Amino acid sequence: MILGPNGAGKTSLIQLAAARLFPTQGEVEVLGTKVGKANAAELHPLIGLTSSALDARIPGSERIHDVVRTGAYGVTAHWREAYDEEDDRRARQLLASLGVAHLADRTFASISSGEKKRVGVARALMPDPELLLLDEPASGLDLGGREELLDALTTLAHDDSAPSMILVTHHVEEIPAGFTHAILMQEGRALYAGPVDEVLTSERLSECFGVNLDVEKNGDRYAARAHVD
Repeated sequence: MILGPNGAGKTSLIQLAAARLFPTQGEVEVLGTKVGKANAAELHPLIGLTSSALDARIPGSERIHDVVRTGAYGVTAHWREAYDEEDDRRARQLLASLGVAHLADRTFASISSGEKKRVGVARALMPDPELLLLDEPASGLDLGGREELLDALTTLAHDDSAPSMILVTHHVEEIPAGFTHAILMQEGRALYAGPVDEVLTSERLSECFGVNLDVEKNGDRYAARAHVD
């Protein structure tokens, strides 16, 4: 999990990890491969990515079942790809696991923002990636939509067959249960990194965000608010 204020470099880091952005200096290694040294077309299927920018590229007229299936080819709209019964079965299974199987025949434009986020996760999982990157998956969701998404991600995080997951967020309230490690970013660098409970403290978050904060943990979920004397 990567947390930090606006402009900290979180999205740039996730794009580097997705092999969709190349470093101007230094080296980035993902899944044992140096980014920029390998064929991106071979690396991309190993990395599932969800983001609002990617959702915006999906045609509103696209059927949800096809939105998920196209994840196997890394395209955003069904055209001339060839799918078989195994692809159809996996798409149905993923939609069911994210709680949106009933949307399969709906169009992308007709579903809610929260439903789109869950469909996006299903799509990212379609090629059976080794790494799943979630770039602010709960942004723009209302309370109900956020909690439904976090419940689905919590289930996924506890699934032994799930890929390694990295989530980017601005808010500790959007961290699903089951994430084990965290990085606090500030001005393009890692300020703190380590096990979640060691990183997400009042003192460290206050330093990262430049505000005096109180951080609380209730069960497996976190909350933060400005400190009041």
